[in-house]
Amino acid sequence: MNNALRITAFAAALAATFGTAYGVGRGLDPLVAAEDRPAQRHAEHGAGEEGGGKGASGHAAGGLQISDGGYTLALETPTIRAGARTEIRFAITDGNGRKVTDYRREHGKELHFILASSDLAEFRHLHPVRAADGTWATPVDLPRAGGYRAFADFIPAAEGAENLTLGADLAVSGTYRPAALPAPHATAEVDGYRVALGGELRAGRGGELKLTVSRNGRPVTDLQPYLGAYGHLVALRSGDLAYLHVHPNEGGPGPVVSFAATAPSAGTYRLFLDFRHEGKVRTAAFTVRVAPEKGAAEPQESGTEKSGAHAH
Repeated sequence: MNNALRITAFAAALAATFGTAYGVGRGLDPLVAAEDRPAQRHAEHGAGEEGGGKGASGHAAGGLQISDGGYTLALETPTIRAGARTEIRFAITDGNGRKVTDYRREHGKELHFILASSDLAEFRHLHPVRAADGTWATPVDLPRAGGYRAFADFIPAAEGAENLTLGADLAVSGTYRPAALPAPHATAEVDGYRVALGGELRAGRGGELKLTVSRNGRPVTDLQPYLGAYGHLVALRSGDLAYLHVHPNEGGPGPVVSFAATAPSAGTYRLFLDFRHEGKVRTAAFTVRVAPEKGAAEPQESGTEKSGAHAH
C-alpha cells in the first residue's frame, strides 16, 4: 500500500487483509479512537467452521470466538485512537449477561489480557484491574493504527469450568501503514539482550521450544520470575490470529527457558517471549513456519485472520 490510509471503523476492521505479521520486542500501549466500530468477524466463526477453534490436527486454538462455554468477552471500548493514552474497559459475562466476578488464579493472575495488531507488528501483554462489579480496565497507548485483536485468557471459578481464551476485535484509528511479517530467524535482539530460539513447533505433535537469553555475549543466569515462571510465551498464527496455548517446563533462572507446545495446524506463527531481568520485563519476538503433518495438505494462509498460542 503506497498511500497512507485514514482508518475508519470499516477500514480498521479490514486492516488484517493487508498485512501478515511483524512482531517486535517493543511494548504498545493505548488503542483506537472514535466513532469506528470493528466488524466482529471472528465472533461469527463456530468451533467447527473454517478458521474456527480447532486446526487440522484437532488441537484447540483459542481467541477466534467472542463467546464460548457460556461466557462472552464484552469489550466496552471497541475503538480508540492511535498514539493517545486510553483506558480500555471490558467484562466477561455469563450466560445470563451478568459480569463475572469470581475467577481461578492462573500464573498469578485472575485474567491475562493480550492485544495484537492484525499484522502482528504490535503486541501487548497487559494486566488489567477488576472492579467489584466485574468490569476490567487497563490503560493502553498503541502507536499504530489498524485492526487489533483483544484476547482474554481466564478460568471462571464456577465448578467444572475450564480455561477459556475469548477474542474480540478492536479498531485503532489513525494513519494506517501495514507492516510486513519478518522472515524466520533464530535470534532476536531487544534492549541489548539476545534471545536464541531452539527446538521445533510441530503440527499435531508435541514439541519443545527452548529460548536462551544472553547479554554482551554472556548467558543470563539470574532471570526473575514473571507470572509464576521464568518466561511467558504467546504464539499467534498468521492468517486468523488464533491463540495457541503453550506451557512452561520446569527450569531454573536461565539462561534457557523452555516450553511444551503443539501447533494446531501448519502455517506461520509469531512467538512473543516475555522475560524479566533486573526488574524489567522485555519481549523478544520470532517468526516460525510449521510444516504440515505427514500426509496433510499445506493450508492456505488468509490475510484477513490470524491465530495464536499462549505459553506461560
